Amino acid sequence: MKHRIVIGLLAALFTTSLLASPGAHGPNGEHLDEKAAGTASGLARLPDGSVNVPKLAQRRMGVRTLMVKEGEYAHTVQLNGRAAIDPNAGGRVQAPFAGQIAPGPKGLPVPGQRVVKGQVLARLRPIGDAIERGNQAAELAALRASRALLEQRVRRLESLEGVVPAKEVEAARAELAANIGRERAVARSIGGVENVVAPASGIVASAAVLNGQMVEPHEVLFEIVDPQRMLVEALATDASLARRISSASLLEVGDVQLTLLGGGRSLREGAVPLNFRAQGKSLDLAVGQPVVVLAKLNTTVKGIALPASALARNQANETVVWIKLGAQRFIALPVETTPIDAGTVIVTRGLSPDNRVVIEGTSLINQIR
Repeated sequence: MKHRIVIGLLAALFTTSLLASPGAHGPNGEHLDEKAAGTASGLARLPDGSVNVPKLAQRRMGVRTLMVKEGEYAHTVQLNGRAAIDPNAGGRVQAPFAGQIAPGPKGLPVPGQRVVKGQVLARLRPIGDAIERGNQAAELAALRASRALLEQRVRRLESLEGVVPAKEVEAARAELAANIGRERAVARSIGGVENVVAPASGIVASAAVLNGQMVEPHEVLFEIVDPQRMLVEALATDASLARRISSASLLEVGDVQLTLLGGGRSLREGAVPLNFRAQGKSLDLAVGQPVVVLAKLNTTVKGIALPASALARNQANETVVWIKLGAQRFIALPVETTPIDAGTVIVTRGLSPDNRVVIEGTSLINQIR
């Protein structure tokens, strides 16, 4: 009889241990492993807000949990920024004067096309109004007539070499050469073309030209960027932030590391600009693309590190994590978090160590009603 009583007590203890996880307690140490007000054999949300997920369903949903520990991690701040052209690896091509666009030897480049430094991107024919072009044509005619007279004079003086002073012959030749130079310049302004060349090798980020298009002076024609060398400019309201940053990365773009180049000392839009050099195997960034810079500071914060996939939103739009209470029972806890990189967050409030937290399958558990 005594043996039966002992066996019964052991069975009861074993069953209780299966119902509760040893780390199932709230942020203030309160126990969360009390028995639910109702029971369910399948997928269901229980009256106390917890959910019941059978073992078979957990395997199908790919649910994975992690026993969490507390530690100290670098404090992080998020900065709004945008991708920009590295001035040492890219460039902007502008029209030197008003003119008409004509294709180069390889045609007009399009965005995404690779070009090399010195390549002719387009040709620019100068244009002007009717009065200006008329004046230039008249000046060209006068210069050509003057050149004919100067050539005759040079030939006459050269035939009298030895009779006339040598300095007169040299002066006549110099005057003829100057006249020829002015004539070529005026002729080029009327019917010549100017080659527009690439200032650097890279990818054409933008092209704002068409064949026959009229452009004004200083109008941007092309932007060239090296996709492996780009800058990220972020804005910070704290001027001392630059000297407290130890490392940085992009929150929504993986495999990109940022190297701080320095912070400005002049306010822009009420904030101090911080410049970072972007590095990575494939920088999928576009010029002007808004990004979020995650900067790690040389100060630390105490909390629990979790994958970003462990977070979910409840019906009140609060950030929650799901912890495991028993073999089939899970409950959500509201938490406060701060990101430390693109895939990891630090829970600073709402979660205690030694809880078993769902790190995969969180969104599926959160949808159970």
